Amino acid sequence: MGVLNEKPLLILGGGLMGLAIAHELAQRGKRVEVLSRSRSEAAGFVAAGMLAPHAEGLQGDLLNLGQSSLQRHPTWIKSIETNSKMSCGLKTCGIVVPFESHQDCESYPTYKFGKKLKRNELLKEVPGISEKWKLGLLFKQDGQIDNRRLLMRALEKACVELGVHFQEGVEVIEIIKDLHKFNGVKIKDINGNINHLKSDEAVLCCGAWSKQIFKTLPIFPVKGQMLSIQGPKQILKRIIFGPGIYLVPRDDGLIIVGATSEREAGFQKGLTPKGQRELQKGIQSLMPELNQLPHMERWWGFRPCTPDEGPLLGMSSINGLWLATGHHRNGVLLAAITAELIGKSICSTPLSNEECSLLSQFRWDRFKKHSQNDFEVE
Repeated sequence: MGVLNEKPLLILGGGLMGLAIAHELAQRGKRVEVLSRSRSEAAGFVAAGMLAPHAEGLQGDLLNLGQSSLQRHPTWIKSIETNSKMSCGLKTCGIVVPFESHQDCESYPTYKFGKKLKRNELLKEVPGISEKWKLGLLFKQDGQIDNRRLLMRALEKACVELGVHFQEGVEVIEIIKDLHKFNGVKIKDINGNINHLKSDEAVLCCGAWSKQIFKTLPIFPVKGQMLSIQGPKQILKRIIFGPGIYLVPRDDGLIIVGATSEREAGFQKGLTPKGQRELQKGIQSLMPELNQLPHMERWWGFRPCTPDEGPLLGMSSINGLWLATGHHRNGVLLAAITAELIGKSICSTPLSNEECSLLSQFRWDRFKKHSQNDFEVE
């Protein structure tokens, strides 16, 4: 087994969270190396790119985290676009959540943050919406990023421009520690060679695969299937977020349709007839006419989920190994705040009281009080 002697700060995972943190740390003057098995399988290439803490009805600490991140997105995206000279497709287009009854609407967790729409107002915002929806909530503050086609590529370019080094096709097979101090990782390269890459610090952001590296992390995959349909430009001006289905319109008329939530699928790859039927049924329930449009692409991915569906952020039980994983369906939304909190923490930049509070709510050990065995991290 060979030994690589240089000691950069390691980013374990080359998806959206890994790239966002690498970009943040590089801007702060850190020497960063990203280790990625296959960036194409990252959830950042799969998600619809919604920025929807209010439309998704987040609650409690997760809502606070999402709102804080939403506020940071314009500045965060501007820095990426400046460094990459590429657009990220940020758009505050607003999101409509339809309801069948006043009771359902007024009991929605984020009701107070939205504008209530009567049926005629709902139809004006979403022409063609099914008759079953009697009213809605408009969250003008929510929006989207074109993550698949723009954000991920811009982040890659921005990282390269800032001197971030990438090792693609590298699998992290073991974390090396001396007692409780991080000492590096054992990696296997594309040719099957095993090396020990030494480092004093790393950030674990391998998404749904994080548990394969740090086996006691309470993270499991939730498979999601999606598809896209091509419509005329401006057929939808708002995102529609319905029960179990959402429609995200891009500027060129492409509409992203998602997503199934398959907790029992594990890492089973591929599309399924059941999942695709579920998406078709969802389109029919929201805007039946869209089912007449041509389908462009179908794909799937794996969300990294924790028992409370909140991320794991901050220092792990191993000194020098940071966590930024488990973002479930809110990775694109939470990328800005995650990069800033982890970046400041690693660089010993003072955190505000709000930032300290947010980090404390998403510690790795918050599940210990719920279970003596299942979710403890060694």
